[in-house]
Amino acid sequence: METIMVPTEADIKRWIKEAFQECFEQLQQGDTGLNITEPEQLLNRKEIAGMLRVSLVTLHEWMKTGLPFTKQGGRVYFLQSEVMRYLKKQQGKVRQMYPKQTVLVKKRA
Repeated sequence: METIMVPTEADIKRWIKEAFQECFEQLQQGDTGLNITEPEQLLNRKEIAGMLRVSLVTLHEWMKTGLPFTKQGGRVYFLQSEVMRYLKKQQGKVRQMYPKQTVLVKKRA
């Protein structure tokens, strides 16, 4: 037959007090035990174009060929990490980013 131990009120108070003391000590040491990261800031078209040193027209062309963006309230925004990941994948694939562009070369006289 099993014996069931029922804690007294004093036991429960002691356990709660010990738990709070442990938490308080961790907070004093700066260890919250939480992994809190701030959400990444959204960048608008002008900010991301300036960062990449491209025109808004070029940015729009890249958006049509797959550059990740999001719309909020009818406005276009970008996450810098997503844009950088996309551009790294596109390295060496210039034709995909500029499919209709033709390059004109002037002949020297």
